Amino acid sequence: MAALAVMEEGLTGLVLFTVAVAALSTALILVPGVAAAYALSRWRGPGRGVVETVLALPLVLPPTAVGLVLLELLARDSVLGRFLDSVGVEVVFTPKAVVLASAVMAFPLLVRSARAGFEEVDPRLVAVARTLGDTRTRAFFRVTLPLAWRGVLTGALLAFSRALGEFGATVLVAGNIPGRTQTLSLAIFQRTQVGQDADALKLAGVAVLLAFGAMYATEVVTRRRGARGLA
Repeated sequence: MAALAVMEEGLTGLVLFTVAVAALSTALILVPGVAAAYALSRWRGPGRGVVETVLALPLVLPPTAVGLVLLELLARDSVLGRFLDSVGVEVVFTPKAVVLASAVMAFPLLVRSARAGFEEVDPRLVAVARTLGDTRTRAFFRVTLPLAWRGVLTGALLAFSRALGEFGATVLVAGNIPGRTQTLSLAIFQRTQVGQDADALKLAGVAVLLAFGAMYATEVVTRRRGARGLA
């Protein structure tokens, strides 16, 4: 029973850490993701396709390749690494690296969904708000964002769901350190490597439940968004 109690305590810690990482990574990309989505939805000039392609790269690149790029960018001999070291900030192989890797991998999902939401907003409504004296910023917060919020929320939920299962980029830039950087997906991998398949299956079951809850919430928002569009 004592061993079971320890295992359950470890499971609770893993779940809480994984959910916290997903929530923090989603919060980290929310403002820049919404800003990028809005800019892309209004951009009609040349170069938009190139920018959209660059932002979407984490969706198609091997996660380990993304992790390797992050590792090189944050290395102590890199420009960014030297700056972080000078201000006493350590990222690699810390929980910060877990959040950063998850955020980078989830960013494109937020941008693509939020951009679709902004593109559904009738620009004539914004024009009316501007003629009534609203500044561009005020019109965004009073008209555009309230009308596009379902797209933004769908993107945030998709980003959260993606962050829950992040593995490849995380293991390179943050490692797989139990009690420090280990998430559910990393713990499942670690258990299979040492022959603890029963524990791995238990963790996989918990991961399925978390992913189902996040994706179900996404589907509910998406369906309501579609119903609103048909109304």
